[in-house]
Parts: sequence; C-alpha cells; structure tokens
Amino acid sequence: MPDTPFSQLTIQSADQSGAVQTTVAQTAAALTGLKLTRDLANLPGNLCTPSILAEQALQLSAQYADLDVSVLDEPELEDLGMGSFLSVSRGSQQPAKLIVLRYTGGPTAAAPIALVGKAVTFDAGGISLKPAAKMDEMKFDMCGGASVLGVLAACAEQQLPINVVGIVPSSENLPGGQATKPGDIVTSMSGQTIEILNTDAEGRLLLCDALTYTERFKPAAVIDIATLTGACVVALGHEATGLMANDADLAQAILAAGEAAQDRAWQLPLWDDYAAVLKSNFADVANVGDRAAGTITAALFLSRFTKKFRWAHLDIAGTAWHSGKKKGATGRPVLLLLQFLQDYAAGKISL
Repeated sequence: MPDTPFSQLTIQSADQSGAVQTTVAQTAAALTGLKLTRDLANLPGNLCTPSILAEQALQLSAQYADLDVSVLDEPELEDLGMGSFLSVSRGSQQPAKLIVLRYTGGPTAAAPIALVGKAVTFDAGGISLKPAAKMDEMKFDMCGGASVLGVLAACAEQQLPINVVGIVPSSENLPGGQATKPGDIVTSMSGQTIEILNTDAEGRLLLCDALTYTERFKPAAVIDIATLTGACVVALGHEATGLMANDADLAQAILAAGEAAQDRAWQLPLWDDYAAVLKSNFADVANVGDRAAGTITAALFLSRFTKKFRWAHLDIAGTAWHSGKKKGATGRPVLLLLQFLQDYAAGKISL
C-alpha cells in the first residue's frame, strides 16, 4: 500500500462523508415525494376533489418555508380567459382549481423549471362516457398533478438550490345537464378556439390553458406530466413513459435522467406530418384526431400552446398506476423528475 499523508486521508474521508450525506438527503427527499404522490393518487374521488387537492397543496406551503402556494378559483379562471380548462368541470358540482406552487431555492431572478401536472380527480369521460369496467381506476387520472406536488415537496425537503414552479390544473370530468357536449367550441386562454369532438379527451383541455398560464414565469423549460392517452399504453405498455418534446437537448436530458433513476421514458416523434387529423371546419383546432398515433396527436395539440418556451410532455398513462391485485399508484415519474432537477442544479444540464 503506497504511503499517503494522514492529512490527505482525512480530506478523502471528509469528502466521502459529504457524498454519503448528500445521498442520504436525496434518498429521504425522494421517499417523501414518492409517498406524497402515491398517497394522494390512491385516495378515492370522494376524498380527493379539486378543493381537497388544493388544501393538500396549501398544507405543504405551511410545512416548507421556501414553498409558496396559491389557488385560483373558477371566477379567477374566467377572468383569465381559460375557457378550455373550465369546459371540463361543467358537468360536475365540484369547482375547478388551478394550484400554483413556487419553490424558491435559487436566486430570485433565476428562471425556474416549470412542471405542469394534469389533475382530473375523477374522469368519467363526461358526455363521452367511459365504459363501466375499470372506471374506478379513473381516480388515478390526477397522478400527473400528484407527482408535481410530490416533486415540489421533495425539492423543499432537500433544499435544492434552484427555482421550480408547479402548475396543477384540477377538475372533475362528469356528465350532467351543464356538461360540455361533443361539437361544442371553446376559446382557450391563448385565444385559439377548440372544437371538442370527444369530452373524454379532457386532459389536453386543462393542460393547454395551464401551459399558456406558465408563460408568465418565463421558465427555463417546461415539463408537463399527464395520464393523457390510452394509446400510450398500447404503444409502450407499462414499462416506459412516453416522451415528446420541442427541444432535442431537453428531451435528451430527460431520457438520461430516466435511465439514471431507473424510471425510464421513451421518445416518440413530434412531426407536423401527424397534425392534419386535428384540423377543424369550425375552430382553430379539434381536440382529437382519429385513433392512429393518438399519443403523438395529443402532444401535437399541446404543442400549439408551447411556442414560447422549451417544452417536454410526459405521457404516464401506462406507468402511473398498477391494476389488478397490485392496484395502486406507482409514484412515477417522481424519480425521473427529481433526477432531472438534481442534474440541472448540479450544472449537468444547460438550458
């Protein structure tokens, strides 16, 4: 064994101790985020309404000094012109909520990473009613929003030295006398009109207005997370999250984070060639196309509202929960997102 000065051994030991402490802190924060995400997602629809989800977010604000939470109610959403978002809750007695979380761990002027999570606390499909079989699992349609709350809690727990904004549009999608009907046309916050051909394609109606709202934070990048399409389950099964993006570097960073965290994603194309099916004779865009490439066309719909920032879309329809005897939320993609944010904080990702 070569001679090594005792002082150098001491420095090496201190370095190793610091690395261990960092790993322990990251693991503890990840477990906090995973548990919160799973616990919220596993709640039944009568115990996790948009209002209750908003209350859970406000409790996080009381728990963490660096986390500020505000909740926008339906009159405020109307004032903002969020006609697309508000169309989803028309058939429900539960009012929609837009939950805004701001974690400030970095310099106040530093551009944040924005996470936008779909939180439909129960999705019956609206007038385009879903089949009864497995409809109970539609309480999991808020897993994207739950993952945003989990990640923001983990950032605050770990005191990650960056700024992160979480945007959680939350609603119920039920049939009713006031419910949106197939063929109705609504105006989004961006001013684009949308022909709603299928009320069960509601997630993109929430997300498009939430993405437009996110512009005000001047984010370095935006990642939305949603149990968006059954087509993604057909394409990728339950192993990989679907990824589409308008920025190649952002997509690659997310893929690498997924590999490192063993919470993998797989990239699908976002080519304009697929967009023709979203054309409408009566509005700027239709909310659905035909069955072919449904995951891609849903992302292409969202991409119309992301022209002003780097954006990636994670479709977690196949990875957010287990069915059958193992029924329950998985907590994905919390580990992927945390790894991405940790890499960004460490300077491994340039945006």
